[in-house]
Amino acid sequence: MDFIKRYFGDLFLTARFYGGLLVCIFLFVASFYIYWFDVIASVVFFAFIILCMADYVFLFFTDRVPFARRISAGRLSNGDENKIELIIKNEFSFPVHVNVNDELPEQFQERKWKRQLDLKEKQQKKIQYYLRPHQRGEYHFGNIHLFVTSPLGFVSHRFTSQAAETINVYPAFMQLYKYELLSNAIIQNEGGSRRMRKIGQSMEFEQIKEYVTGDDIRTLNWKASARKGGLMVNNFMDERSQQVYCVIDKGRLMKMPFEGLTLLDYAINSCLVLSNICLKKQDRVGVITFSNTIGNILAADRKPVQKKNILQLLYNQTTGFLESDFEMLYMQIRNRIKNRSLLILFTNFESLSGLNRQIEYLRSLASHHLLLVVFFENTELNKLTGSHATNVEDVYIKTIAEKFAFEKRLIAKELMKFGILSLLSSPQKLTVNTINKYLELKTRQAI
Repeated sequence: MDFIKRYFGDLFLTARFYGGLLVCIFLFVASFYIYWFDVIASVVFFAFIILCMADYVFLFFTDRVPFARRISAGRLSNGDENKIELIIKNEFSFPVHVNVNDELPEQFQERKWKRQLDLKEKQQKKIQYYLRPHQRGEYHFGNIHLFVTSPLGFVSHRFTSQAAETINVYPAFMQLYKYELLSNAIIQNEGGSRRMRKIGQSMEFEQIKEYVTGDDIRTLNWKASARKGGLMVNNFMDERSQQVYCVIDKGRLMKMPFEGLTLLDYAINSCLVLSNICLKKQDRVGVITFSNTIGNILAADRKPVQKKNILQLLYNQTTGFLESDFEMLYMQIRNRIKNRSLLILFTNFESLSGLNRQIEYLRSLASHHLLLVVFFENTELNKLTGSHATNVEDVYIKTIAEKFAFEKRLIAKELMKFGILSLLSSPQKLTVNTINKYLELKTRQAI
């Protein structure tokens, strides 16, 4: 069986082989009508057989095996273009033509991926291509198949390079570097401005100084006063590190797809980028996920490892088909988060009635924390509202689309009426709009 597999299992006949065989058949058929074609047909047929056998010997009776290797990052970024490289080297002592077939993960549903290249003897070439995953999780790459053809081109030998590997697709970490400039522009001092130190009553210690009239006597430091022989007081600065929690809804409404990604994927990508910027602003960042039950809760922290913890937590989050339980979310936040924090809630409301069912829980959260509700525009409705109606059916569809689009704006006004911050954004611009809103709140010292 090994003999058959080695010398016949990887044998493939090329189009040139079938073309030569058709020529031989044509000559033999013609010899029935023109008698002297019989000699030509026999010579051509035997030459064809000899060339095929020589081509077979060149490719199969050799210890030389072409080299193929896949180079990729240890992880892929969801929704971004990820570069994959293939290195192909010809180990034969003659030039070859190679058809390269890389077994891509099943998530891409790509069955016709193929590249062709010509290699001189001992030559090495590199193939680059890009993959854009649309969902997080494990992606299983298969082997690399090389279909090698000699200059004769009658048969092809398949060589299989064992390159099977599993690569994890994480939330769009490539966008961390893209949006990092937004935070750096705010962190650095603007030209002509002066950063003022603000004395406050938080627990972030600043210095010990001599008591002067007007200082709060509650901050007297008696030990320092005893050593100094005079009254000394503690100064505290306004706390620069606030708590920010990204609360991600995983209910059924977050399953809606836009351009290949679900609303949950857009929320996760935005949460990852926003967390990176919050950490650079010295804020403590945490993550909460929920649906009909509470999901993961990552306590707010500003350690360097927090970004990695957030990435690992968001890696395998999925949506469900059940309604989200906002009452349960309120109880968990009240029990887990004791200090006033900025809560950025990524969710979606498609109608005003859907908001009214949850508004009491949102108002309760807003009474204890600074709540920012981030929900999504339906960009498909924008296409319908902007289209030209030509018949009664088009008028009806356009009217309904405008009604739903108007309800989205009503939802934002309803939240504002109860003192709840809101952000209505298209999925594509969610990250930029969320970052701008956070920096605006940070500049206003609203947190």
